[in-house]
Amino acid sequence: MAEEDKRKIIDVKKVIKEKSPGFYKYAPSFIIKYIQKILHEDDVNQFIHEHRDDSPIDFCLSVMKKFNIQVTTEGLENVPENGGVVLAMNHPLGGMDAMALVTVIHEKRPDVKFIVNDVLLNLDNLKSIFVGVDVVNKKANGSLMKVDDLFTSDNVICIFPAGLVSRKIDGVVQDLEWKKTFISRSIMHKKNIIPVYIEGRLSNFFYNLYSLRKKLGIKGNIEMLYLVNELYKQHNVKIKISFGELIHIEKLDDSRSHRGWAKFVKEEVYKLRK
Repeated sequence: MAEEDKRKIIDVKKVIKEKSPGFYKYAPSFIIKYIQKILHEDDVNQFIHEHRDDSPIDFCLSVMKKFNIQVTTEGLENVPENGGVVLAMNHPLGGMDAMALVTVIHEKRPDVKFIVNDVLLNLDNLKSIFVGVDVVNKKANGSLMKVDDLFTSDNVICIFPAGLVSRKIDGVVQDLEWKKTFISRSIMHKKNIIPVYIEGRLSNFFYNLYSLRKKLGIKGNIEMLYLVNELYKQHNVKIKISFGELIHIEKLDDSRSHRGWAKFVKEEVYKLRK
């Protein structure tokens, strides 16, 4: 095997060192090893190596096959066959939801682009459909320019406005507050919006860890460390993706604030839950 093929595509230690140098400096080695374990570093790198030549759609299809996931849709006809549009979605599965969407929309709209945490740009197979945002330095000019460029394009713009995976709130799995950014940019660049509801849930462990963290007043999203581990629990599941009716940008007038319209679109998404 060539030396290039041996390199770690996902290098947990490197990412921690770059994104959280303070934590990396003082964290005991067993903590780093534990993080590597729950992130399935070896398994993920092996899978990526085996599918290193896959296109984005083939890679996503390979993931669905590996986990024996069935994806169905309702309302796919609401997605226009051309022209820029924003798909505003709930985020129940932390990555599997995005890949599931790609597998069902690619024939109609192969020009999908996702706004994601820039850490995910390490996934070479999917890099071409990702627009990375530096969540550590949210004011990074490069990130903002790329997002603005995307909103001026004719691509299908896929966004999870909560910015985080859904949590269990009052016994119901749902997104936290949606950020208003997608509304502001949609209005600025005159992009219509389609609400999209994705079925799915993670394990009780994930939701209970979130609840415990909140009760203890811990600000850091420690449960996020377990997202890849949660992905590996998604075997033999069915994911239904429901596309709502298009919301014309003219509807988003001054009768509500941008935050208010973000809440409105979120409510439209959850009306699709059946």
